[in-house]
Amino acid sequence: MGQIGIWQILIVAVVILVLFGRGRISDMMGDFGKGVSSFKRGLKEDEEPAKPSAEIEPPKAQAPAATETKPTDKQV
Repeated sequence: MGQIGIWQILIVAVVILVLFGRGRISDMMGDFGKGVSSFKRGLKEDEEPAKPSAEIEPPKAQAPAATETKPTDKQV
């Protein structure tokens, strides 16, 4: 008692076949397969790093500003 045997599984399978019919079960399994493959495809796309659409040029080096400092005798 409490264990599922082969006869219980067969009875459930026959009842499901009678209720839904062979064609409808195959349609449902096909839809399930499409959903699983779509899910896997979505996971695969998330794992790939994003590709930049255009390369960005690094900023050009600017010449240092010309500042003149005069040495002082006293430094504060």
